[in-house]
Amino acid sequence: MAIETAEQFTRRAAVVIPTDAASNARNADLPDLAQILKRQQEAKIDMVAPASALTFQGGNLNVQGLSPILTDTGVTIADGTYRPTTVADEGIASKLGIPLAYLRRMRAEKVDLYDANVMGWLAEDPSRKFLLRGFTGSQGGEGVLRAFLSDSYKMIDNFDVLLAALSGVKASGHDVRITGCDLTERRMIVRVESEHIKVLAPALLRGYRSPFTGQTGDELPIVSAGFVIANSEVGAGAFTITPRITVKVCENGMTIQKDALRAVHLGAKLDEGVIRWSGDTETKNLELITAQARDAVATFLDREYVETKLAQIEKEAGRPITDPVKTIEVVSKKLKFTDGLRESILTHFIQGGQTTAGGLMQAITATAQTLDDADAAFELEGQALTAMSLAASA
Repeated sequence: MAIETAEQFTRRAAVVIPTDAASNARNADLPDLAQILKRQQEAKIDMVAPASALTFQGGNLNVQGLSPILTDTGVTIADGTYRPTTVADEGIASKLGIPLAYLRRMRAEKVDLYDANVMGWLAEDPSRKFLLRGFTGSQGGEGVLRAFLSDSYKMIDNFDVLLAALSGVKASGHDVRITGCDLTERRMIVRVESEHIKVLAPALLRGYRSPFTGQTGDELPIVSAGFVIANSEVGAGAFTITPRITVKVCENGMTIQKDALRAVHLGAKLDEGVIRWSGDTETKNLELITAQARDAVATFLDREYVETKLAQIEKEAGRPITDPVKTIEVVSKKLKFTDGLRESILTHFIQGGQTTAGGLMQAITATAQTLDDADAAFELEGQALTAMSLAASA
């Protein structure tokens, strides 16, 4: 599938879909992701507010005293009630120094204590400012508080990132396809794969069997080049472009975290009030992302790069695992996998039939494909090569 131009992408995104602004997506295609992001863009409201303008009642945030601003679409009024998401609660706990587990318990069991604790810590410094990222409510109703952040947080939004990154890929002239898109409260994830850069990997795939189709790596010993675009609007990680090698027999993906290109969300102090970026600021940010995407394509979608990385991976992948249960238990403890993940990894390891450190890596990336939670899948896939190294050195 050819990459669309920014103009084509924007036209697709203009289609209205019957969903709320906080919609999530797992393994969506690009047009569906575009529709959700466009709807979210229209519902977003970002504001910098002092602690003195914030109160909490019934676990919800009330904002009072911020001046409205005039935009192209009318008057934007920030004052109102916003319901915090799980991610926003994490930000409140972090910024106010409240233990997160305690904050969650108060919300679940004694919401009046939640209000009292948060209000008490806000009162310690009434002039302290925070960046609040939200969605407006329909017809002036209750909105959503998506994130509670430092007023130095640099906003890089998903819709703009995707447009700019796809423009960079288009400018590279490289033929790619989008193999899947995820969107959660925490981040956007877009997987990109080269149509042409495919490399033989018989040593890596020898003896491996796909747990999904039963086809073996000996029958299809091919991997392809690609990368993952990820971004968080709510403080859950940097904007990154991470190289990814896909095993064609099962579509398992190995992300090479140490080579990731990343841009942290840290900028200058923001002024108080509703935020409206200047055209010049937005243009500079997006031009940089476009250039980074173009450079990432040149680096990561390169046969020599993939062959070099495969050679490095294969040095550890062939190490035998004589006691899979013990090895997977040790690796799971070191990487803090849950019991459920550990059991699923063991099952996929057995199904894969490859009793090596590389077989463990395949079991982890296969497990990631089966998870409904896109954030958990993203994080698990990112740990696969680390797990392989741990198993190889055990």
